[in-house]
Amino acid sequence: MFHFTITDVVVLSAAVATGLMAGLFYAYSFSVSPGLARVSDAAYLAAMQAINRAILNPVFFAGFLGALVLLPLSTWLQYGQPVSARFWLLLGAAVVYTVGVFGVTGLGNVPLNDALEAFDLSSATADELAAMRTRFESPWNRLNAVRTLSAVLSELLVTAALLSPKPL
Repeated sequence: MFHFTITDVVVLSAAVATGLMAGLFYAYSFSVSPGLARVSDAAYLAAMQAINRAILNPVFFAGFLGALVLLPLSTWLQYGQPVSARFWLLLGAAVVYTVGVFGVTGLGNVPLNDALEAFDLSSATADELAAMRTRFESPWNRLNAVRTLSAVLSELLVTAALLSPKPL
């Protein structure tokens, strides 16, 4: 029979939140972005504006910010003397997520999304649509690749922490 402590629940919750974010960014990288690459400039920009508006919801923020809070909290809850492998794995997960997911999103993807949101599709010429897509699509996809790799690495580190022996 399993006996879960609050610490176990926090680490498991961090793993779930991190896994959800890894899955989201993975899905964008390997299905959404390749699919949108096949549509016209106007359709691409309109779709990305709609997606960027739709993703700003409580369910997304619960996972995105949940991992940001739960990973460092999990790390702190594992701290003790001697310092365990579980602590170091969770610390790695927290740092990778904070820099590679949260940092890249806030400093890279969000400014691109904001610029796209401010762009008026209805009055843009074909050349302006093409130029906006060029300014947005490749940089956004590169940044999303960083987020994908960072979220997957964070998830692997959390999983390794869960599989490592508990500190005494």
